[in-house]
Amino acid sequence: MIITAGYLSHEQKLPVLQKASIKADLLKILLRISSETKCVDSKKYQRLAASLIEIGKMLGGWIKSVKE
Repeated sequence: MIITAGYLSHEQKLPVLQKASIKADLLKILLRISSETKCVDSKKYQRLAASLIEIGKMLGGWIKSVKE
C-alpha cells in the first residue's frame, strides 16, 4: 500500500495511506499477542515493535502532509 501511495496523485493518496496505517496498527496488535503467547521471543518483539512504531510515525507524517 505504501508503494502504491507513492505513485498516486495527491488526491488519491489519503485513503490508501489511511488503510496502510490501519494495517500497521493491526500488525502491532497481532505482534503483541504473539509476544504474550510466547510465539515471539522478547528481543525479537522489541525489535519488531520499534520498527512498527517508526513506520507508524512516518505514515502519520505522510498522512498529515497530504491533508494540508
